[in-house]
Amino acid sequence: MELKKDSNAVSIDMLLIVHSEKRHAAQGAHSDRQADPGAPPQRRGGLQGVGNGIRRWQKLERNDLHGTQLTVEVHPQDAMPQLLKKFSLAKRTYVQGLQGDKNGNTRARQPGGKDAHAYPWDRSSLKSMPLDLRQFEKLDTYASQVTVKSGLDALVSDLLQEAHSDLERVRAIWIWICHHIEYDIEAAQEKDRQAFKPTTILQTQKTNCDGYAGLFERMCRIAGVQCMTVPGYSKGFGYQPGQSFSGEFDHAWNAVFLEGRWHLVDSTWGSGLVDSTTSKFTFLYNEFYFLTHPALFIEDHFPDNKNWQLLKPPQSLRQFENNMYHKSEFYNKGMLSAHPQTSVIKTVNGKVTVTIESCAPTLFMFMLNGKQEHGLLSLRKNGMKLDVYPPTVGTHKLQIFAKGNSEIYSSVLEYTLKCHYADIDVRLPAELHQPVGPSWFSEQMGITKPSHPEPVIYTSDGRCSISFGVEEGISVLASLHGDDGPVTEETQRRYIFQLQREKRTELKVQLPHAGKFALKIFVKKRQEPGNYVFVFNYLLCCTNSKVKWPVFPESFGNWGQDNELLEPLSGVLPANHNVPFKLKLHGVAKALVKGQDTWPLTLNREGYWEGSCNTAGCQEVYVMVLENANHNFYSYILKYKVNAQ
Repeated sequence: MELKKDSNAVSIDMLLIVHSEKRHAAQGAHSDRQADPGAPPQRRGGLQGVGNGIRRWQKLERNDLHGTQLTVEVHPQDAMPQLLKKFSLAKRTYVQGLQGDKNGNTRARQPGGKDAHAYPWDRSSLKSMPLDLRQFEKLDTYASQVTVKSGLDALVSDLLQEAHSDLERVRAIWIWICHHIEYDIEAAQEKDRQAFKPTTILQTQKTNCDGYAGLFERMCRIAGVQCMTVPGYSKGFGYQPGQSFSGEFDHAWNAVFLEGRWHLVDSTWGSGLVDSTTSKFTFLYNEFYFLTHPALFIEDHFPDNKNWQLLKPPQSLRQFENNMYHKSEFYNKGMLSAHPQTSVIKTVNGKVTVTIESCAPTLFMFMLNGKQEHGLLSLRKNGMKLDVYPPTVGTHKLQIFAKGNSEIYSSVLEYTLKCHYADIDVRLPAELHQPVGPSWFSEQMGITKPSHPEPVIYTSDGRCSISFGVEEGISVLASLHGDDGPVTEETQRRYIFQLQREKRTELKVQLPHAGKFALKIFVKKRQEPGNYVFVFNYLLCCTNSKVKWPVFPESFGNWGQDNELLEPLSGVLPANHNVPFKLKLHGVAKALVKGQDTWPLTLNREGYWEGSCNTAGCQEVYVMVLENANHNFYSYILKYKVNAQ
């Protein structure tokens, strides 16, 4: 109430100061209108609306007003009340973000023009203010190790020991909640959800979506930082691309006032994930939801009040529903944009193309209906391109994963594909793995300057020759895979003949029939143990139904990488024929061809070993070499089969 006498009149402001722990438990909750949807497989879901949560927090507020102490302060009319100036543990000025109404009451300043960020995202930062996360390393370690000794005030006091600014105070509270408060899955599934008091949360260290935002707000207020709880819709656990939102809000998060501006945080989604198959919670810290740039936050958070979007211009609910949902890992792994920008896309002539732009070279993979099939994924220096060919008419689920700096692929995008026409002529080999075509990754693995930079190779006669540079000390292995015989595991490498010319490797390929084939390329460091590692594959296409090439001759371990075979290239020789041979062999003293009889090869002026043999009376023909003229032991290097008569 206020008394007025003259121009020097004084005003009497009545401030309620509640000393009980019970009051502290409820104070931060009068605006806690929250529930949590969780995240696809990463975030927790608020399965019910938040309206009941709001009312219960307010009821707790009313019930806790008994036994309060009334403090009356007399001061000049235009002066700031002293209690308001020192309303914090650290006795700091607590007026930032507060404003008074015409009756002198204080309330949180509503977001305005200076709080708004431009939409769409300008790619400048994932955060709403300049941050160097390295400056938090010491504070984060300290805050994550603080334990609860008594009440909430004492906990906040302990957390603030290493915090020296409002930003650091908020950071310490955020880190503590994200590392100590477990999501209560059972409570989230209750139809009649009960409100969680901060004191109860500290005791159990578990809460549902109503509790995270309320606890965060309460702790910030104790620390003297203005904080609000913001309810709304979210694209969390159970979200389906393109779905609409109505009815009760399903999530809540917080806005904090720092450096003269409002910022957004979501400690629920920052703390961990719920496995959709086991319904178990796992702590998995997610930095993305701390002071997230509003233009990114709006992708999965739609507040009840458009002002809390902190965007200019604000987005409508319809836009929120239709806009592409980029998961937090999309940005955590360095992605910048993706096209199409809608979550539901229709095929065109049985095909859908998705492209992603990243700020650095990144490895990707995809799954269509849970399988790594029916798509061509090629890596680019900063991103990737994916062509998908759904095998049937209908609705399909497309998931895209990125690896980033970690060893784990994380889901970054999810699309719903609507296919009205399936092109059966575009069926891809089941063994066509990702990526397809050479890229920065194959260069990183020691394969450079490929003769065919594109992922698809078309051949009219069923033959092709592919070459590329190979770094010193790297061995290359290739195999051919198709869905229709006769390519078996035994003959996968027999339709490829590998030649080494100086520092380049050449792969001569002959297809057994028309169709589509995956040519897989593997590498291995010669001096290191272990298996060959898959690097990439080509898609080979041939429509000539007359194609029917035999396998190449079988090579043995003594076939040197620098050797070259000019003829015969077919691994199956005709019976009762004279067959010419021409090879380039290095480090060899003598060479011969052995069938029913033995035919020596002679070294010509160009450095090729030449000769011929007759296939009469034999089923197999071998090329043999003597590496040391002082020895009599010949080694097998090539093997041919002879057609039956």
